[in-house]
Amino acid sequence: MKDKKAFKPCDLVLFGALGDLSRRKLLISLYRLENAQLIEPDTRIIGVDRHAHDNAQFIDIAHKSLQEFLNEAMDEVVWKRFSSRLAYLQIDLTQTEQYKLLKSVTDSKTRVLVNYFAVSPFLFKNICQGLHQSGILTEESRMVMEKPIGHNLKSSKEINDVVANVFSEKQVFRIDHYLGKETVLNLLALRFANSIFTTNWNHNTIDHIQITVAEEVGIEGRWDYFDKTGQLRDMVQNHLLQILTFIAMEPPVNLEAESIHNEKIKVLKALRPITLNNVEEKTVRGQYSAGYLKGKAVPGYLEEEGANTESTTESFVALRVDIDNWRWAGVPFYLRTGKAMLSKRTEIVVYFKQLPHNIFSDSFRELPPNKLIIHLQPNEGVEIEMLNKIPGIDEHIKLKKTKLDLSFSEAFKKSRIFGGYEKLVLEAMRGNPTLFLSREEIEQAWTWIDSIQNAWQHLNAEPKSYPAGTWGPVASVALIARDGRAWEE
Repeated sequence: MKDKKAFKPCDLVLFGALGDLSRRKLLISLYRLENAQLIEPDTRIIGVDRHAHDNAQFIDIAHKSLQEFLNEAMDEVVWKRFSSRLAYLQIDLTQTEQYKLLKSVTDSKTRVLVNYFAVSPFLFKNICQGLHQSGILTEESRMVMEKPIGHNLKSSKEINDVVANVFSEKQVFRIDHYLGKETVLNLLALRFANSIFTTNWNHNTIDHIQITVAEEVGIEGRWDYFDKTGQLRDMVQNHLLQILTFIAMEPPVNLEAESIHNEKIKVLKALRPITLNNVEEKTVRGQYSAGYLKGKAVPGYLEEEGANTESTTESFVALRVDIDNWRWAGVPFYLRTGKAMLSKRTEIVVYFKQLPHNIFSDSFRELPPNKLIIHLQPNEGVEIEMLNKIPGIDEHIKLKKTKLDLSFSEAFKKSRIFGGYEKLVLEAMRGNPTLFLSREEIEQAWTWIDSIQNAWQHLNAEPKSYPAGTWGPVASVALIARDGRAWEE
């Protein structure tokens, strides 16, 4: 083991083990943790699904998944060690009595039972009841669940109530994989370990902040799910609001889960409501039409396979968000996220205020602001954009924009950069709740999102069209331009 601290081994049960999430993300992440020797030696991984397979067939499926999705050469020694952990059980998740089969492959005396719900939320009640009636749960047992945790506040409460009937809040680990990304975690260090930022992280020095989560892909065969959900609920409610809370929260007392959760909840409670009265000036909805991306034709949202040609579901959202507290008074946060956009990019751009007087007018009529650019993907790292003198012995001092670039892969060449899922799956197995969402966070976020969704429904306006392969509808440019600003491109 490379990690000095020992943790109790687990029986990690993957419900929905043959599904897309398990094959594309969870098995890949677990293999990478195995490769890094971060999984306890006695931990077992038990796949559960409704299909009739045995252990050997499940191991073969896992091997094929790694070949398809790992993006690196498999190490046969690591694979042998990893595959020896794998087991499979056929269980119809709707049949409560079948959960007793888990008794034959789990051991609550020597291992912690960690139940990963990689299935649709409508099965959560069945799984919780089945686990409870099987008699295998203990106070140490945990459950891990993925978004979407509901599609509004009401449904979110219903799901959480079902889970709470069996698991206490401290046993529940709600995943948002963005919170496992190195750059998101680095926000804590950046803000609270560096005085240059800690003392300048407020309305006195910051002009505004932009958060962009852009995807090149369209809905990729997820029409049924996505069209009922839309970009606001699919991306803003979780990923973007979670990034926002890390940027905006006050310093926590310590790095314990409760301290961090408390500060994030304060931010969510301070979000200025977007209602019918201001929704048209604070939000833009978009839907991609046919276009071109990297030279290839891309169909429009309404031309996707299985599409309802009358759909008004948004594939793009831009928002102006205001936080009504002392730190952020007068500092707007501009959020945008969309599918079928020009490039895949997730980043935070902090614009600092311009200086009130310019003595370098030969170089710039107005001095451009300093910027802190935090890249979450595809290449994680941090840049600071500032002005420097161009070297030379000319009579006049001439300035040029330059960047201080901290690429994680370059700065930490000897450190392995893990993806979000690896970190979160590991912390769930270890029982560390710091990077997971509390019930109150989820419900506070839904309260704010529901207000926007309800206002849109009342207006009944169609989303603005934007060609695939662009940065969204023109109206999103106008949203930020009204404040005399522009999107970072």
